[in-house]
Amino acid sequence: MIVAVKVVDSIDQAIAHINEYGSHHTDAIMSESVTSIDEFLTGVDSASLLVNTSTRFADGGEYGLGAEIGISTDKMHARGPMGATDLTTYKWIVRGQGQCR
Repeated sequence: MIVAVKVVDSIDQAIAHINEYGSHHTDAIMSESVTSIDEFLTGVDSASLLVNTSTRFADGGEYGLGAEIGISTDKMHARGPMGATDLTTYKWIVRGQGQCR
């Protein structure tokens, strides 16, 4: 297994790095700082954001969507005629206190 780690000096640098180099699928923060958590949740542009919990919770089954048939990190994926519901995107936010899956 390979892991990439970058040390940053601020939450703003972390958010900028995630938004530039991340997959925009799932990102998490471990923090006791309400300010840092709020900045992370509003600043990171990913489909699933997790707070103080395992990223393994970012799953269609865990979100009550049933079995996953695919995943997308795009913000717009519909084709053909679209109604108002087709113009909606989601940003899942999961808050925890150290839970693991």
